[in-house]
Amino acid sequence: MPKKAAAKTKKKTATKKKWVASVKTVSTFPPEGLFTKDAATIARSLASKKVSPKGPASGMRMLTYFINRGGKGLSKERRGELEKAKRLLSEKIAKMKAR
Repeated sequence: MPKKAAAKTKKKTATKKKWVASVKTVSTFPPEGLFTKDAATIARSLASKKVSPKGPASGMRMLTYFINRGGKGLSKERRGELEKAKRLLSEKIAKMKAR
């Protein structure tokens, strides 16, 4: 019997959807096509009050969400550029906290 239980568990996890696919948000709207640009532009835009009214930390959450949502569909180059944007945005957040 334990083998059947294990088989059912495998089947459930294989068909289980990712949580990030069901998230719907209306809090902020980054400009169309922002995440296809270079890292410096992404970081600068996400740190702005226009895109992230609650500050750059909100922009960091948007960027992390976008990377998680992209999953395996992101190319190595695009993921690398987005990770670079995260580093730049993180530096901006650290500078703001240091003030």
